[in-house]
Amino acid sequence: DAGSRWIFRRRCLPQSRAFLFRALSIAVTLQLAGVRVARLAQEGRGLWLPGVSGSAQGRRVGPPAMEAALRRELGTSELRPAGHSGGGCISHGESFHTDHGKVYVKRNDKAEARRMFDGEMASLAAILQTQTVKVPKPIKVIDLPEGGTLFVMEHLDMRSLNRHAEKLGMQLADLHLHNQKLGEKLKKDANTIGKSQMDIQFVEEFGFHSVNDWQQDWINFFARQRIQPQMDLIEKNSGDREARELWAQLQVKIPSLFGDLKIIPALLHGDLWGGNVAEDDSGPIIFDPASFYGHSEYELAIAGMFGGFSGSFYSAYHGKIPKAPGFDKRLKLYQLFHYMNHWNHFGRGYRGSSISIMKN
Repeated sequence: DAGSRWIFRRRCLPQSRAFLFRALSIAVTLQLAGVRVARLAQEGRGLWLPGVSGSAQGRRVGPPAMEAALRRELGTSELRPAGHSGGGCISHGESFHTDHGKVYVKRNDKAEARRMFDGEMASLAAILQTQTVKVPKPIKVIDLPEGGTLFVMEHLDMRSLNRHAEKLGMQLADLHLHNQKLGEKLKKDANTIGKSQMDIQFVEEFGFHSVNDWQQDWINFFARQRIQPQMDLIEKNSGDREARELWAQLQVKIPSLFGDLKIIPALLHGDLWGGNVAEDDSGPIIFDPASFYGHSEYELAIAGMFGGFSGSFYSAYHGKIPKAPGFDKRLKLYQLFHYMNHWNHFGRGYRGSSISIMKN
């Protein structure tokens, strides 16, 4: 139907050479009855996201237990599908009309779903507090009696990032600089910062309260909290000897990539690829975060792996946060985490990229 679109999410798929050979790279824009239909084809499979449909009103919400849980936890008598549904590599989502307006509900039935959604809710809340870039307002995480977990958040009408790409670059830089500016204010005032309603405090360490241990040193945090868990999974699942040996060699070289660079913890989105950004008439929107306090350069690693960000985005960002010496090599180091993570989640198609970075 004219209100629907295909979104091809290549990060969720293995990097098989045969598959890439067959894949398309097409962008088609059609105008049907005044509704813009976009079909984007890259080296991936499609995920169907239905648009608003008149038939949505008569559809059931889902299993009775899920419907009852939503009505009870949200305190709403009205609960009917709003016609927007879809999902990503991990969870399924759908929008609903409630007494309090439209909400978007994500569902995941895996054992770790509660921990994952708690982390996402804390991430959205942290970004929201900075008042730098728009995110959906988190509402509630709900455990279902029959198993599975729901995450309810504000519904936002959004479209693919286009004319607000430059603004996103500036706002992302503002997000990354927010904690640094709090620290500068703290030194200036020599007192507790954050007299506003949010009462945000300066963060001196790397990590995040809902997911990781805190550490004072960024290099150790990245190696121990990011790369090492991925290497442990690779070792457990495949026993890849070459990867283990290359990582052992790379670990001792990592400090040389940073030199005397001073890194102030920055609040990061944590998974900023093209599928997690959008816009509306007011400006850019980011969503599906996996936030933590880390090096601002880390944020740009996955953004460059799968595309979706224009030159104006990068120019605006680096206009506020210029590239430091050694930026390109560190970017490859940060991409190593994402390639290893994809190797563990989506298969050995990402092994080659992981090995290549460690060798080079």
